[in-house]
Amino acid sequence: MSTIRIVTDSTADIPKEIAEKWNIDVIPLNVVFSETESYEDGVTLSSSAFYEKLERDDVIPTTSQPTPHQFEQLYRSLQSDGAEVVFSIHLSSKLSGTYQSATIARANLEDELDIRVIDSRQASYAIGLIVSEMARLAYENKPLADLEARLEELTHDTTVYFLVDTLQFLQKNGRIGKASAILGSLLKVKPILSLSKEGEVYPFDKARGPKKAVSRIIEAIKDQYGDSPIHIGASHALNEEFAKELIERVKQECQVESDVVTSIGAVIGAHVGPGTVSISCTKASVK
Repeated sequence: MSTIRIVTDSTADIPKEIAEKWNIDVIPLNVVFSETESYEDGVTLSSSAFYEKLERDDVIPTTSQPTPHQFEQLYRSLQSDGAEVVFSIHLSSKLSGTYQSATIARANLEDELDIRVIDSRQASYAIGLIVSEMARLAYENKPLADLEARLEELTHDTTVYFLVDTLQFLQKNGRIGKASAILGSLLKVKPILSLSKEGEVYPFDKARGPKKAVSRIIEAIKDQYGDSPIHIGASHALNEEFAKELIERVKQECQVESDVVTSIGAVIGAHVGPGTVSISCTKASVK
């Protein structure tokens, strides 16, 4: 087993088979419905169970990050398993305190284990693309310098676009005003969201209807990556068919080297709502 290990959190929305294949350790965030009802994202609450509960209870839950103690326990277990270097890659620090918790845990172990805590400045499978590529290199026992160089490329070249089905969740979570939510619903505007270089959500564009929105996203992807080969991933919240259609459209227009369709987990789902689809892209490595 490699002495370099890769850690991420549940907001990376990595399918279990990929996490198992590349030996990725995933620490869960928490989904809180009430003072007495809290779940671990992807552990005690699956994405499908979350959306069923969301529809049944009509309550928008809150979310919280893992504690530094949880991170410290995980890092120590990896050390006991032979890890010498850990890349811990997490949800944008602008969206969660997860990065901070990992940083505190690292400080407690800095004399015992080489832990690199990385702010991905991304969300959902945009994190997953970075993590999966790093984990593949670690699994193949590539030199540490190769992982360091590839990480720099990945954090620079990765992009995500979100298409939300409803503005209700964004409004209730303070991302947009109530008036904007009502107006968008009346006009059937499809907002296209993205993350800035600093890792903050911002309105990239808007389109009248999903077809025009998809065309706008593909245009943006082609502008950024041109003819370069890319890895892509589509994440969805109860909208798998649309996610697959989006993947196929990108494959028709761009040089896609690999593609994945995955579910948006409970934590990201609590902020974007059912029906959301995202497309994440990163430049493939030069072989």
